[in-house]
Amino acid sequence: MAKGPEAFRTISEAADELNVPQHVLRFWETKFSFIRPMKRAGGRRFYRPQDIAVLKGVRRLLHDEGYTIKGVQRLHREQGVRRLISAGEGEGVAPPAAEDLAEAHAVDLDDAARARLVAMLAELEGAKARLDGLLKH
Repeated sequence: MAKGPEAFRTISEAADELNVPQHVLRFWETKFSFIRPMKRAGGRRFYRPQDIAVLKGVRRLLHDEGYTIKGVQRLHREQGVRRLISAGEGEGVAPPAAEDLAEAHAVDLDDAARARLVAMLAELEGAKARLDGLLKH
C-alpha cells in the first residue's frame, strides 16, 4: 500500500523519491542548515512533505542546474526556502553566478547541444528506471 502525499518518509523512501543515495541526504544535512528531518528514537530520520519539497529543489539546483553547495546556500540566504521549493517544482531558476557554478558545468553549450544532452539524460534516466524496476523483482 502506497503512502499518502502528507505521510512522513523514511530516509530510504526519500532517497528513492529523489533518486539519490541515502548518504547524500545525510551529507546535505551537514551542509544545509534548513534540511532538518525529524528524528525518532535511535536516530531514525523521517522527512515531512515540506522537507521532500526542499530536497527536490536542492537536488535540481545541484544536479541539474549546476549550482555548487555554496551557491545553493547563497540562494537560500538571499531568497529563502520558498525559492528552493519552487525550483524543485520545476519553476525557472535564474542562472547561477559564475562563482556558484560547479567546475564540471563550466562548459559553454549552444542551445542545440544542451537540448541533445537533456534528451540523452532523459533516455539514461528512463533506462535506469527500467533497470531499477527489473532489479526490484
